Amino acid sequence: MARVADTVSWGTPRARAVLATTVLGSGMAMLDSTVVNVALPRIGAELGADVADLQWVLDGYLLSLASLILVAGSLGDRYCRRRVFVLGVVWFGAASLLCGLAPNTGLLVAARVLQGVGGALLTPGSLAIIQSVFARDDRARAIGAWSGLSGVASAVGPLVGGLLVQLWSWRLAFLVNLPVAAVCVWLARRCVPESRDPEPGGRPNALSAVVGALGLAGVTAALVEAPGRGWGVVVVTAAAVGVVGLTAFVVLQLRARVPLVPPQLFNDRTFVLANAVTLLVYAALGGVLVLLVLQLQVSLGHPPVEAGLATLPITATMLALSARSGRLAQRIGPKIQLVIGPLVISVGMLLLRGAVPGTSYLNGVLPGVLVFGFGLAIVVAPVTATVLAAAPDRYAGVASGVNNAVARTGSLLAVAVLPALVGLTGAGYADPAAMTAGWRTALLICAAAAAAGGLLALGVDNAVLRPVPPGRACHSCGVDAPPARTRA
Repeated sequence: MARVADTVSWGTPRARAVLATTVLGSGMAMLDSTVVNVALPRIGAELGADVADLQWVLDGYLLSLASLILVAGSLGDRYCRRRVFVLGVVWFGAASLLCGLAPNTGLLVAARVLQGVGGALLTPGSLAIIQSVFARDDRARAIGAWSGLSGVASAVGPLVGGLLVQLWSWRLAFLVNLPVAAVCVWLARRCVPESRDPEPGGRPNALSAVVGALGLAGVTAALVEAPGRGWGVVVVTAAAVGVVGLTAFVVLQLRARVPLVPPQLFNDRTFVLANAVTLLVYAALGGVLVLLVLQLQVSLGHPPVEAGLATLPITATMLALSARSGRLAQRIGPKIQLVIGPLVISVGMLLLRGAVPGTSYLNGVLPGVLVFGFGLAIVVAPVTATVLAAAPDRYAGVASGVNNAVARTGSLLAVAVLPALVGLTGAGYADPAAMTAGWRTALLICAAAAAAGGLLALGVDNAVLRPVPPGRACHSCGVDAPPARTRA
C-alpha cells in the first residue's frame, strides 16, 4: 500500500494526473475490447473470415485477458503497482501495432492474444493504484470518476471504431492505441506514486496461472468451434482440457501457500454476489454490443460511423451519471442500485428488439440504448465499489483482478456461446434475415441474464460501504471515505 507521504487528495493537480493516467490505461484496454466490434464486417470481408474467425478475433483478446488478469493483480501488489501498470501499457501498445499490421486472420488472432496479455497487466493495476494512492476520504469520488470515465471508453468504442474504419481501414482501430499508450506511460512515470502490498507473503503461483489459462482456453475453444466442427475429437479434447484445467486451478488455489486468489475473499457473501452480478451483467453487455453493430450494418444498412454513433447515448448517460451513482451508493448502500440497474438494463435490451429492417433509429434503436445506458450508469460504479469494499485493502490488486477477470470472462463466454445459440454460424452474420432473427433471440437471452444479476443482488450486504461507529475495528477499508463496518 502507498506510504502516507505518497497519498494524494482530490482536487489537486497530482490527483487529476493520477486519475487521468489510470483512466487512459484502463480506458485504452476497455475501448479496444469494443472498438473492434464495429470493424468486424470489414475485417471479415478483407480477410475472408467466417463467424468462428470473427469470434476468435474477439475471444483471443478476452481469453488471455481473463486468464492472466488474476496473476497480474498479484504481481502489482507484490512487485509495485505502477511498475506493472507501465509494463502492461507498453506491451499493449506493441501488440496493437502487430494487430494493425496483421496480413491474415491467424496472425491477427495471435496478436490479439498478445494484446490481451498487456491488458491483463494494466487493467487491475489502474484501479489498485487509485485504491492505494488516493487519501481514504477521497476514494469514493475517485472510484466513481474512474468507473464512469473508463466505462465511457468501453461504450464509446463502437463510435470510435466506426469513425476510424470509415476514415481509412479497420487497421486504424488498433494503431490509434500507440499515441495513447505513449502519453499514458509519460504521465505514469511523472505523476503516479509507487505502491505495493507491505506483506506480500511469497511469490505468486505461476503454475496456477498457466493451469487456469489452459482451462479457460479449452472451454472457450470447444464453445467456439463446436458449431462448425461438430463434437469431434478436437472439440471434445478441448472441452476435456478445459474442464480438467479449471478443476485443477480450484484445487491448486485451495492448497497453495500463496494462491493467486486468497480463498478467504470468497468467505464474504457480498464479495461473491457482487462478482456474480458482474459476470451476468457483463455477459449480457458483451453479447449485445457485439451483435448490435452487426445488426445495424448488416440488417439495417448503416455505414460504420452511423453504427458507432448509435451507441452515443450510452456514452453520454454513463459520463453524466456514473460518478453520481457511486456517491449515491455510498449514502444509501449499494443494494438498491445493484438490483434496479440490471433490471433496467434488461428492459433496455427488450426495447432493442425493435431494431429491425424498416425501422428508424429514433423508433427502433434510441429508446433501447437510452434505457440500456441508464441501467449501466446505475450499476457500474456501485458494483465495483462493493467488490473492493468487501475485500481487505492489502488485496486491492487481487480483488480488482478478480472483478475484472469475472467481467472479461462474462464477455468471453457471451461471444463464444451466443452466436451458436441464436443460429448464427458460418457466414450467417452476413445474411440480413438470419442476422435479424438471431439478434432478436439473443436479446431475450441477454435480458434474462441481466435480470438474473439483479435478483442475485438482493443478497448483498447493504452496509458494506457505510462507515463504522467510532472506536470499532474494521474488517476492511472500502473505496469510500471512512473504513467499512466491522464484520462478525
